[in-house]
Amino acid sequence: MIPLSDVNPTRNRPYINWLLIGINVLVFLYEWTLPTRQLDRLIFTWGAIPSNLLSGLFHPLETPLPVWLTLITAQFLHAGWLHIGGNMLFLWIFGDNVEDILGHFSYLIFYLFSGIVANLIESFVGGPTQVPTIGASGAIAGVLGAYLVLFPWAKVRILIPVILFLWTVQVPAVIVLGWWFVQEIFYGMASLSSVASEGIAFWAHIGGFVTGMILIVPFVGRVYRRRAPTYVGFDEEL
Repeated sequence: MIPLSDVNPTRNRPYINWLLIGINVLVFLYEWTLPTRQLDRLIFTWGAIPSNLLSGLFHPLETPLPVWLTLITAQFLHAGWLHIGGNMLFLWIFGDNVEDILGHFSYLIFYLFSGIVANLIESFVGGPTQVPTIGASGAIAGVLGAYLVLFPWAKVRILIPVILFLWTVQVPAVIVLGWWFVQEIFYGMASLSSVASEGIAFWAHIGGFVTGMILIVPFVGRVYRRRAPTYVGFDEEL
């Protein structure tokens, strides 16, 4: 079940969402040009390393600033074409509507904060390893959680492979995002019982999603206030 687009128009151009996608893509293209050794150095320098973060939480005054900066910089690093492609597809589809409700600056703060919490939760659950956590998926999971709260019944066009055929259908966002979250919980629990996680930060996804759902609650009223004029025929006066 692969989302292709949503049927949920916005009132404002999603400049921050476009900017985030552009930065992620440019950083990944830069990564792609690096030799393996330099790429490893980049990831280990700017990726979020759980052992460093956990140590920093217990010894904050002894922890250098770059350790905390990795909570943000790690969000813009990706491990491959499928990683960046999947993340940017979800951000492209769902991010514009969340930015439309929050406003540009608030959306940027919301996005980055969701990613920060996601990386911290992954560190707590995964333990003090030296394996860097990278990727925008924790922050994007926050966007997905917010979208689910704001627009549960918005239609999402999805691609479903059936044997040799590909079918596209429209289903409510609550089904698409709800199913995605259930899968993440299942895989996250499985990773706790020594089942290989294949390098995927499931708990970052879970943490980011829940964070997004919680942070967006104060803004739910904006959805209904924006819809109200369309019911009473005042569109031309807005």
